[in-house]
Amino acid sequence: MSLLDRLNDDMKQAMKNKEKEKLSVLRMLKAALQNEAIKLGKSPLSEDEELTVLSRELKQRKDSLREFENAGRSDLVEKVKTEIDIVQSYMPKPLTEDELRELIEQTIKEVGASSKADMGKVMSAIMPKVKGKADGSLVNKLVQQQLS
Repeated sequence: MSLLDRLNDDMKQAMKNKEKEKLSVLRMLKAALQNEAIKLGKSPLSEDEELTVLSRELKQRKDSLREFENAGRSDLVEKVKTEIDIVQSYMPKPLTEDELRELIEQTIKEVGASSKADMGKVMSAIMPKVKGKADGSLVNKLVQQQLS
């Protein structure tokens, strides 16, 4: 079942259950996916492209959450946390830190990296592997630790 089909089914269920907030987030996700399909000029998006859209939406919400927390807007903080939970439910299962370290070690061996000068090679090789499954800043930090 494609992500759009899943979103449509979940939207119907949210309408039946009168879950306004969830319905709003699902509509936003569906619109973001449809806009991306129009922008790329292809009807069914690949799984990778869908993941890119979801990651972008999740990152926007996390940025908003930080801004609202810094501004002391507790009313908006709770709303954004709920949105983040809903978006994350459509993301693949995140990698544990141990799984991530193992993947980084394998990638370092694959590209033959030996120092921090090879950071770019390692990052460009590993990011497609962990897309949507790990936070980029955590990956960056772990790669730096491995290379130092």
